[in-house]
Amino acid sequence: MPVRQIITENDVDDALHVLRERAKIAAEVKAQRVYIEETLKTVKARLMKGYQLSGIQSVSAQEREALADPEYLAHLERVKEAVEADELERIYRVNATMTIEAWRTEQANFRAMEKL
Repeated sequence: MPVRQIITENDVDDALHVLRERAKIAAEVKAQRVYIEETLKTVKARLMKGYQLSGIQSVSAQEREALADPEYLAHLERVKEAVEADELERIYRVNATMTIEAWRTEQANFRAMEKL
């Protein structure tokens, strides 16, 4: 009885295509995520400085006001979007890699069965 191939060569070709063609996109998305996460600190510091200049002397009060500021919250939303985009690209690559690894295992199993 012939063994049915679960992962086709077309599946592997598609997975390789994802790894090749989405590499630059993945790098750009990751760079954007890191940049946005790092600039969150700058936004917070700038807001805290503004609250200090407006007369709030306590660092904890400045921080509280900065974290509740609409500008900070808007930047947090950008962080969320960047993380989501980065994770989606990572999932594409992981899925492609898993497809290739499953195909390799399947091929090894076929070779082992042929020897029996």
